[in-house]
Amino acid sequence: MAQQFLHRARVRLVEHIDGPLLFITLALMATGLTTVYSATYDANSRLLAQAVNMAVGLCVMWTVAQLPPQKLMRFGVPLYVLGIILLLLVFLVGVRVNGATRWLSLGFTRIQPSELLKVAVPLMLAWYFHKHEAVLKLRHYVVACLLLLLPFALIAKQPDLGTAILVGAAGFYVIFFAGLPWQVIAGLGAAAAGAAPFVWTMLHDYQRKRILTLIDPTSDPLGAGYHIIQSTIAIGSGGSFGKGWLAGTQTHLEFIPERHTDFIFAVYSEERGLLGNGILLLLYLLLIGRGLMIAANASTLFARVMAGSVTLSLFTYVFVNVGMVSGILPVVGVPLPFMSYGGTAIVTLSVCIGILMSIQTHRMLVRK
Repeated sequence: MAQQFLHRARVRLVEHIDGPLLFITLALMATGLTTVYSATYDANSRLLAQAVNMAVGLCVMWTVAQLPPQKLMRFGVPLYVLGIILLLLVFLVGVRVNGATRWLSLGFTRIQPSELLKVAVPLMLAWYFHKHEAVLKLRHYVVACLLLLLPFALIAKQPDLGTAILVGAAGFYVIFFAGLPWQVIAGLGAAAAGAAPFVWTMLHDYQRKRILTLIDPTSDPLGAGYHIIQSTIAIGSGGSFGKGWLAGTQTHLEFIPERHTDFIFAVYSEERGLLGNGILLLLYLLLIGRGLMIAANASTLFARVMAGSVTLSLFTYVFVNVGMVSGILPVVGVPLPFMSYGGTAIVTLSVCIGILMSIQTHRMLVRK
């Protein structure tokens, strides 16, 4: 009897866990922990905090994976409404840090409501398209764009361009996978290009400076160009095989700014070199490939667009972070998935992996 109970408990524990996704995620987390330790070797409290963040993330991932896609779909509207309310509260009673108002104080901690929208927006849009699947017309795509534009504008106004880009990308991917006509995409692209001069005038001074610095970092080597210059030096100094774990001079002499968060890829590159970069990017490629496979095999419109959006959002995280650290994109606050230090990002990304697991494993159960 006891053996049967233990067997059922073990089955229950792994029933809705996708093996390939779990293996890749654990590999990235382990790599991230060792890199965070190297980046913060004199602050072991951060290593412990990151380990706790990852443990919480795995619990959240398991919990979300247990929920069938039909139940996940029900969270779309309430999470979206809650997120918009919290974003509005940020403007009224938000905490201002380093010139940006992005946080709400709960007394014992602070929360960043914009992180919730990374999941709430694609859930809301996926629910909306699933509801109107049988009669999708151009007006439904217009409504979806408006639902996306509202949180994007509120987040960009904080200002938090990095998070706004991630939320906007996640929402656009849902609209794209829902069947947005190519003619509309081309029209939107042309409109965006035409609006570029007006967008430029709306950017904050520091945002315009980041873009200009991308063209010539040496124009302000001790100011706006410092981040790019030091990160590219660290990446290049790693060579083919790296300097070795805990042996990065740019890291331990503290030349790399934000080395445990946004610029952790520079720390990793200096220590592991080109070979290590190849392995890390291969892990991300496998993660994205698995997600796209799950999206292709999804059994409903909601599951397909949600899996596709989550997967391409992960790609956007990696592309933007590696691009800015390498000096080919402007510097924006985008973490490297499961590598950068930070609890909110770890939990958000774990929710994304849990959604993919839910879509994959519940699809298999339905077919059986």
